[in-house]
Amino acid sequence: MARENIRATLLGFAAAIVVFAVLFYFVGVDKLVERVTMADPAYLAVIFGITLVWLASWGTSLKTVLGVLGVQISVVRSFLVFTGAMFSNNITPFGQAGGEPVTALLISRSTDAEYETGLAAIASVDTLNFVPSITIALIGAGYYATEVTLGRNLEIALTAVVVLAIGVPATVYVAWQRRYDLERRIIRALTPLIRTVARYVPRMPVPSADGINRRINGFFRSIERVGRNPRGLAVALLLSGLGWFCQMVALWVAFRAIGAPIAFSIALFVVPIGAIAGVTPLPGGSGGIEVTLSILIAAAASVSLDVATAGVVIFRGFIYWVPTLLGGIVMSIQSTHGWRP
Repeated sequence: MARENIRATLLGFAAAIVVFAVLFYFVGVDKLVERVTMADPAYLAVIFGITLVWLASWGTSLKTVLGVLGVQISVVRSFLVFTGAMFSNNITPFGQAGGEPVTALLISRSTDAEYETGLAAIASVDTLNFVPSITIALIGAGYYATEVTLGRNLEIALTAVVVLAIGVPATVYVAWQRRYDLERRIIRALTPLIRTVARYVPRMPVPSADGINRRINGFFRSIERVGRNPRGLAVALLLSGLGWFCQMVALWVAFRAIGAPIAFSIALFVVPIGAIAGVTPLPGGSGGIEVTLSILIAAAASVSLDVATAGVVIFRGFIYWVPTLLGGIVMSIQSTHGWRP
């Protein structure tokens, strides 16, 4: 299984390299390097600081959700655990969907939480992160639409935001209302699959049907506890919104760093749209997010593609690589020495 995961990760990075190669070919490598290297170091330092604030805000959001579930964790450790979560997301395909199981294991090992509780916590945080991102995107898109005439690419992008703003909350609401039926269906579907896989995994005992039932039931009860705590939800949403705002400011500052400022309203709606590309089968959405952001910003800000790509490369250089490097260190320490709750 580990060998298959490594193979999938390597294939994902290979695909990302191909995507970057195509993007840089159309942009022009010389032009891109020239613009990136002319970035003002003072602005780069600001982006680095903003990136740390983003990580701290979402890490504290994770701490809030874990607190609702009765799991106590310090602010510092929640920050470290979240950077580990970002590392998992950034090296696995399909973004959060690929990294959540590893993140749940990290939460379980670094606190006194059971695995399903950690999985419920990170799943809740990822779900809550969607709400402010789309809300802010709608505000930015609405303001921007009053200022300029939209082109076809922007019309498609803004339509996608509206569809997501309506469709995803509706889906979550329906799933919540039918959660008990959904839980029974998941138990019926996963129990034989888990027991079959366990038979072929070395040193892994085959879990009983009752044990699987208990763990899945524990996951759903944890989700319910989060959903029924208005104060915890409000705090987590505010922290999530702060994190998104930091990312948007970081993108806006990145373009000022290369001497090509863009309207802040553009950053408000392109960052959440770009994040949607993170669900592609690329590690952390690498390549897909950069292409999406570059095309949208070039169209919205009426700048050349090389300028748009240069700003995006600087922005993603911090948003992707800072948590990946910090999280990689965290995961290495945890796997080598372990953490005591």
